[in-house]
Amino acid sequence: MSSHKVLVIDDSMVIRRTVKGMLPDDKFEVVEAKDGAQGLELIHTCNPNLIMLDFFLPKKSGYEVFQEIQKDPRLKAIPLLLMSGRKDEVTDKIPEPFEFFSFLEKPFDQKQLIQGIRESMEKSKKLAHLQPVASTTAQTTMDSGVDSEQLQKLQAQVQHLESEVAQMKKQINQLVSFIKKKLQ
Repeated sequence: MSSHKVLVIDDSMVIRRTVKGMLPDDKFEVVEAKDGAQGLELIHTCNPNLIMLDFFLPKKSGYEVFQEIQKDPRLKAIPLLLMSGRKDEVTDKIPEPFEFFSFLEKPFDQKQLIQGIRESMEKSKKLAHLQPVASTTAQTTMDSGVDSEQLQKLQAQVQHLESEVAQMKKQINQLVSFIKKKLQ
């Protein structure tokens, strides 16, 4: 009986079969989705222990699936291993460092796959430790007499700052890519 359910969302049957062949049957059950829409549906219905998500998919892109996962705290807690053969295009949308998920560049071998799974599990644990801290901080703020209007303003400021930081990271990644191309 397998102990881990891995959802592989990739439009390439070769990649899906390769992952299935690289993971021991007695420890991993591999569930396959060929596009983003089917993958999102399976995320909700099959309760995976790990999601392997290709970034470029038909019907619903891997980036759109990623965004849906990020909106739902329950889904965000599932370890995520993002895959692509074009890392530069991924970092244009999601700047590094990838803090709460891992990235696996295609093509990959069994050792890289296992390492990516381990990293995504570790990063998921890191996220799980941070989530209770955030809710405790919000409760402490409420207990200290800060009203909900002030809290909403602070949260809006935090969101604004986070978006500015994300934009700066994106610009830095673009600059690094430009410099790399010029040095080649």
